[in-house]
Amino acid sequence: MRKFSVAVVAIAMVIGGAGCSASTDDQAGAGGKADVATLESGTPSVAASAKQAERPRKRLDDTPEDTRARYKPYEDCLLEHGFDITKDRGNRNFPTAKKDAAAKACENLIPLEPWELDPANPEVGDFMRDVVKCLKGKGLEHAALGDDGKSWTVNDGEVDPNSISKSDSESVQKVMDLGEACQREVAAKRK
Repeated sequence: MRKFSVAVVAIAMVIGGAGCSASTDDQAGAGGKADVATLESGTPSVAASAKQAERPRKRLDDTPEDTRARYKPYEDCLLEHGFDITKDRGNRNFPTAKKDAAAKACENLIPLEPWELDPANPEVGDFMRDVVKCLKGKGLEHAALGDDGKSWTVNDGEVDPNSISKSDSESVQKVMDLGEACQREVAAKRK
């Protein structure tokens, strides 16, 4: 019965689609131009959702070159919309409205977080618990699950980011590197 229902729906869609098509002459409005749907109509389009589905996703095993390659379409899009991220990012005089418009136009090209870290992943909490266990196993005793249950943190009190010295920032980098290593290690065990 299931196969029959799918076949009937498919045939109906083909026939219905053919019945709704029109020649170019039939599509032309009073001005002689074909009426074309635009994004200004306010109706969601299939193209917009298809673009969202094509959004790139970072991977835990990405190299710096992979990361640059994943962000290149986004950076190219920003440039096409008048914002050169390599030159204008720190420019306080760059028009905010122009930057915001470029960012909005290109947001569907910003790579998503790796699936293992994505809050939409129903297993992200389990993944993070395993990452915390790995961190503690490597001697990071203050590693803890974040308040959201979907991230990890090093929790030994409040830290003022303005008070971090160079040696502290080197320690922070070591913790971040260790965290990335544990994320890759846990992900590899889950495959």
